[in-house]
Amino acid sequence: MIDITLIIAAYLLGSISSAIIVCRLMGLADPRTQGSNNPGATNVLRIGGKKPAAITLVGDCLKGFIPVLIANLMDVDPNTLAAVSMAAFLGHLYPIFFRFEGGKGVATALGVQFGLGWMIGGSVAAIWLFMAYVIKISSLSALVSMALAPLIIWLITSSTVLTVMSVMMTLLLFWRHRSNIQKLISGDEGKITG
Repeated sequence: MIDITLIIAAYLLGSISSAIIVCRLMGLADPRTQGSNNPGATNVLRIGGKKPAAITLVGDCLKGFIPVLIANLMDVDPNTLAAVSMAAFLGHLYPIFFRFEGGKGVATALGVQFGLGWMIGGSVAAIWLFMAYVIKISSLSALVSMALAPLIIWLITSSTVLTVMSVMMTLLLFWRHRSNIQKLISGDEGKITG
């Protein structure tokens, strides 16, 4: 019963859209109707600048981090830990509170990875930041770091179920970024500015 409660709670927390709430509180346009129409930190940066984007980023990370950390501290079995991780992630992608119109999941996935372990989250974040600094393309930086996440999880935990969960998460991330991938291929994807 505790396992099911953790999974449901993770999904509900993941369903709280940081981008939409931050934009409403700061008097900005709904991120689902502006810019890339994606309720995520990168689009909030386009709409409102660095401060609301930073708040959104932290919020999206925390809703992945908190439920996974709690599950980890409760020493649940790997299957439950993987389910809690995926539930928080799916909550962000398909939030019940916002007509299932969620973001692309990078920050929440990173929060999940930090919840699994600081070495995991730190390694993925370092790759993300390095790629962003070098190539200055947010989507490609995210895709590269998340593509390497399953390998990092496997090397650190040796857990098959957590690695499979991470592979599923990565596949969903790539699916959610399919328009970005098309722009990358055509050379039309925007770069990080400011």
